[in-house]
Amino acid sequence: MTAPLLDVRNLSRDFDVSRPWLNRKLEGLEKVYLKAVQDVSFSVNRGETFALVGESGSGKSTIARLIVGLLTPSAGEIFFDGQSLAQGLSGAEARRLRRRFQMIFQDPLASLNPRWRVTDIIAEPLRVFEGGMPAPARRQRVGELLTLVGMAPEDGVKFPHQFSGGQRQRIAIARALAANPDFIVCDEPTSALDVSVQAQILNLMKKLQQEFGLTYVFISHNLQVVRHMANQIGVLYLGRLVEVGTPARLFEAPRHPYTRMLLDAVPDIEMTGRRRKKVEGEIPSPLSPPSGCPFHPRCPLANDRGRREMPLLLDGVACHAVEEGRTRP
Repeated sequence: MTAPLLDVRNLSRDFDVSRPWLNRKLEGLEKVYLKAVQDVSFSVNRGETFALVGESGSGKSTIARLIVGLLTPSAGEIFFDGQSLAQGLSGAEARRLRRRFQMIFQDPLASLNPRWRVTDIIAEPLRVFEGGMPAPARRQRVGELLTLVGMAPEDGVKFPHQFSGGQRQRIAIARALAANPDFIVCDEPTSALDVSVQAQILNLMKKLQQEFGLTYVFISHNLQVVRHMANQIGVLYLGRLVEVGTPARLFEAPRHPYTRMLLDAVPDIEMTGRRRKKVEGEIPSPLSPPSGCPFHPRCPLANDRGRREMPLLLDGVACHAVEEGRTRP
């Protein structure tokens, strides 16, 4: 067994959303913390895709930003290729490690500098990580990357606003590949695109993964997308992992009531006769999460234990009802 490329252990992140200090002193208020991510652990093997799914506000994008270093964890550790990202690294070590992982953002227009030409956007990682590369070699490499993602080298002279949404996301993928990374975090990379364009981008990402041996953390709220992309899926609810498993197991035999609720809401495209059920209830506020199991206010299997005690992630599922055998396996 080889060690995982990414190992996330007991990751948590709190945000201070308190009122200003003077207001708190005058009104006698305490500090208020939003618990965006709580005690999340998972690992990703080399060349595989780990997908995170859940409703809006479940903590998916926060985890993405924690992994790539845009946010600092409140607790827990992240290990990349066996090395803790929390440890103090020298400039050379940090640069060598940093070039090995990149991120593709949800909105390609917002993540691309509107004042830069595409050539400059894609060449930026080369300037940072390959400072000694001559300008002609950089331009040639940018042309190769544009060709790799299905665009023409001549497109490099244009600005981001001159392209469609799908083309802009291809540019973002080319920029991510410029540093020759091993690992890419994909934060809902197709949610802002039309359905037909989504398929093109997903197929491109699968092709690049096979060609370069890339490892992905893929974040989405679209269950059919992650079924197509992932080797392992983690279901998030209110900042916690409630179920982890392969797509085959999760889609054929979901065990957590929340996973079942999500899958029951998916349209029956294959027309098997399965009735579609709407997702009932609303996700609670992370400012005042429920006691015990965070899903218990919406759970049809909740009991007194679920209202008092937080379930542990055992055998890939965090649910008292499954642990007690009160639901089908």
